[in-house]
Amino acid sequence: MKKGFLLFAFSICVILLHAQSFKKVFIKDSINDSGCFLYSWCDFQFKTEFSQDSSLVFESLCEKDGLNYGVISIKLRQPFENLDQAQESLIRYLDYLKTNFKITMSAGYGKGHLLNNNENTRGIIDYWADSDKNNWKIKGWTNRKYIGILYVYSPKELPESKLNIYLDSFRFPDL
Repeated sequence: MKKGFLLFAFSICVILLHAQSFKKVFIKDSINDSGCFLYSWCDFQFKTEFSQDSSLVFESLCEKDGLNYGVISIKLRQPFENLDQAQESLIRYLDYLKTNFKITMSAGYGKGHLLNNNENTRGIIDYWADSDKNNWKIKGWTNRKYIGILYVYSPKELPESKLNIYLDSFRFPDL
């Protein structure tokens, strides 16, 4: 655990030394607040809508240095009974996004990740390619009450260490 934290802290320092502003971003709009937040180089402007099951969905996209950063945060109307159900729901949502984002290739879901080493969370990672020749890296997170999806895409090669800091920065309100 210490090793992971030290690597995370070192990575943050390296990125901050490159004169980019990595800041806390609250996931909210002018009316609704998800309670969730993330860290990013972008200034996100969130739009909200309700899903078919009346869950509140926050969504935003921004571009910085040739990389497109996206976030989708869902405040679930009805929490899942357990993390296995929540993870399966996250997978279904990622499958839905593959269609919307015109994904043509997928490495396959890597399951069982923990957000900030918290046993009450589950995460999924994947690498995609779309019909416009963009490379994608995506991570989805859930804690039974919320789903958070962070992704980055670009036609150029993705800088893994920089992306991992962003993709692992999502935080639920109760963590």
